[in-house]
Amino acid sequence: MNTVVIITIVSVLLVALVIFLIATYNNLVQLRQRLRNAWSQVDVQLKRRYDLIPNLVNAIQGYAAHERAIFEEVARVRSQAMTATSVAEQSQAENLLTGALRSLFAVAENYPELKANTNFLQLQEELTNTESKIAYSRQFYNDTVQKFNTRIELFPTNLVAGMLGFGPADYFTLQGEPEARQAVQVKF
Repeated sequence: MNTVVIITIVSVLLVALVIFLIATYNNLVQLRQRLRNAWSQVDVQLKRRYDLIPNLVNAIQGYAAHERAIFEEVARVRSQAMTATSVAEQSQAENLLTGALRSLFAVAENYPELKANTNFLQLQEELTNTESKIAYSRQFYNDTVQKFNTRIELFPTNLVAGMLGFGPADYFTLQGEPEARQAVQVKF
């Protein structure tokens, strides 16, 4: 074979390899950014939930001041959820918070005057809407995690992902007790 032909073939192969590496890297970066955006959306909805909880506690506390242990538990797990630093910690903290909110609403059920209170009803509606937004955001985040994790595991992308430090992302899952898999009931 002619030297020019060999150089041309090697050059074409090198250019194709470089194009593949660049395209793969750019695709992984796009997926990672989409993943970060999806988590940010979850975080926004969780913060909205955290902001509603003190108002809800105050509304219920006015009617059921003697239920101090439940109010303290809600405050404790809310604080824990707000300081979670990883997806796994956030999942665990959210499960605890969901359980605490169930207890809080169980207390509220015992007070008919509270259930008729306009402020409480408005907070209840806002929390219901926020819970729906959280569920959607979690689903979108987990769908994005699935796409990202699948991409970094597929051959030959997995070679590039491994070399460039792209590791799998964690799903936002419900953990622990079977009750954690149930929605927070905010309807009376």
